[in-house]
Amino acid sequence: MSGSDDLPVVRTLAELTGLVERHDSLYVRWSRGPATDLADVSSTDDLTGVPLPGLSANPLDVEEWWQGRPVEVWVARRLYDYAHLPHDKGPDVRPWVLQGREAGRGPDNEPLVEDVRPMSWIEPGVIDEARAAVERQENSWGPLRRGGR
Repeated sequence: MSGSDDLPVVRTLAELTGLVERHDSLYVRWSRGPATDLADVSSTDDLTGVPLPGLSANPLDVEEWWQGRPVEVWVARRLYDYAHLPHDKGPDVRPWVLQGREAGRGPDNEPLVEDVRPMSWIEPGVIDEARAAVERQENSWGPLRRGGR
């Protein structure tokens, strides 16, 4: 397990979709990167400060109930749902793909991943493509974001 941030870069939504189609147990994590995260392989609950047994991440694996629908739309939604995180957590937070094993669930029911293998960075333009793919859908949808008040 390398902590290096010297990873390949996924430059298109189609390229990320291909990665998801070829590999299992993939997740997207929004953070400062593997070099920071793999030093401890633990996330922290923002509300309580409790350390969590793994990295908080979001699954990219396509669920069986998706039943032949476009994988690209699935992947786009997974990115779009959390695209607000760089704004909320800081400009040096960016998405990267990892492969790993789910160790449990966090307080927001997100997977906590261990045995992490960094796969690639996701270029910001891929997020723009994901946003456009979601906006082309028949029904409106917004990112998962707590309004606060």
